[in-house]
Amino acid sequence: MPERIATVTRNTQETRITVTLNLDGEGRLTCETGVPFLDHMLDQVARHGLVDLAIQASGDLHIDDHHTVEDIGITLGQAFDQAIGDKLGIRRYGHAYVPLDEALSRVVVDFSGRPGLFMDVDFTRDTIGRLDTQLFQEFFQGFVNHARVTLHIDNLKGINAHHQAETIFKAFGRALRMAVEPDPRMDGRMPSTKGCL
Repeated sequence: MPERIATVTRNTQETRITVTLNLDGEGRLTCETGVPFLDHMLDQVARHGLVDLAIQASGDLHIDDHHTVEDIGITLGQAFDQAIGDKLGIRRYGHAYVPLDEALSRVVVDFSGRPGLFMDVDFTRDTIGRLDTQLFQEFFQGFVNHARVTLHIDNLKGINAHHQAETIFKAFGRALRMAVEPDPRMDGRMPSTKGCL
């Protein structure tokens, strides 16, 4: 199988971001975003998704975290889209339920080629650390638009907002891992009756 690695750089007047992704990695993260809680969540994605991620980001954090968080989602989505290539032989669908103490989340992903985010999360706090919990929606919207996936995120239970977020990102990593895995029974075929994704 060819290497499934991509490096994407996105430079705007608001942010400068470079993401390097290895879909067949060991779960390693090198990350400097300037947003500590996001770094913690990206570590969950790498560790539980068994992807290697290197993310360098600088943005207009003196304004707020919005542009940096959103643009990291965009750039990460572009990296997934490039690294996965033609999608021949992958499982395509992935899902995971992840608990953390009282919190439980479910994430389901389809590398369908059709961007769609369906997120049902009622965070119990407006901020975690300094991070506005509304920005998780922006992160995932950026990701799905550029990875061209359908993504369902449901927090089924949770009292502690940190736990809610962590279960979401762990489940996101595990769902991605399942979806991008080569399926030996597909024998390199396209996982669609249309013949394309």
